[in-house]
Amino acid sequence: MSPDMGEAPRTVIVREGEHGLPFSKGLTANTIIVSGLAPARAYQVAQLVEDRLRTEARASIDATELRELVIAAIREEAGDRYAVAYEKWQTVGDLDVPLVILIGGGTGVGKSTVATQLAARLGIVRLISTDSIREVMKGTFSEEFLPTLYTSSFDAADVVKAKLSPGDDAVVVGFRDQVWAVRVGIHALIERAVTESTDVVIEGAHIVPGFLDPEAFAGKAVIVPLVLQVDDEDLHRSHFYVRAHDSRARPVERYLAHFDNIRKIQKYIKSLALQHGVPIISNYTLDACLRQVIDHVIDRATEAAKTLPHRPGVRAIGGGTR
Repeated sequence: MSPDMGEAPRTVIVREGEHGLPFSKGLTANTIIVSGLAPARAYQVAQLVEDRLRTEARASIDATELRELVIAAIREEAGDRYAVAYEKWQTVGDLDVPLVILIGGGTGVGKSTVATQLAARLGIVRLISTDSIREVMKGTFSEEFLPTLYTSSFDAADVVKAKLSPGDDAVVVGFRDQVWAVRVGIHALIERAVTESTDVVIEGAHIVPGFLDPEAFAGKAVIVPLVLQVDDEDLHRSHFYVRAHDSRARPVERYLAHFDNIRKIQKYIKSLALQHGVPIISNYTLDACLRQVIDHVIDRATEAAKTLPHRPGVRAIGGGTR
């Protein structure tokens, strides 16, 4: 070792049964984020945990003991609220079934952004858009057979072939036809998640309450559906300008030209969410919306955890993963 280099820090092994992995401050910080703490604050707590392990000159620590140490550090640095949220999520991490989060809502309400941030904070690596499902299905079904697959959700009315009944709205009927087709792919994805026991976030306008039956997966997965909304029309409209700035493939003019249809579909989705008891979360600011979404997911999953099978281990605490 070079004389100007200090001694390498001692590696602390996190034990789970007969196995163990080195403690990771970065992984620990990632798990702490789910408590609601900002990334920088979560890293500070992880640093505190690492400092205490080094002060005690620990060569190894049991995963359960490390969990308690992290909870104590969060409570000391941030308070009970964050410690409780973290503790709940670790309980969910012991489940022997996958967590499937379904995020619906009209076009332009921020589903993709919220889903991406949510997956990152919960450590879920599989994130799928229902638009991707629709694109895959287009390779299987011809435009003549399922024309609604070949258009956007907010202008599917243009390809509705069925004769409308009095009082029917072509926009809603076209949207409903597309959702009915895409739900087959969504159901298959959930089945795959169950088979592989893999957590997944699925987001898109085709996540509509009443079209999927969460009870079909009772005991096989924790299904957490929710719907995002933007009530304020001006704020909703502004989302499309932001999208256009972030992606050249999304011209704002097309969305604004169909804005009335988009708002009509949002109203339809909200009505079904109310009918089926699915939570509706307003997206006025990303941080506040994400906090509500995380709280709902943790509460719903924690409640389900009371009756579902568990397995030993912890979710990604300092080297261990689910």
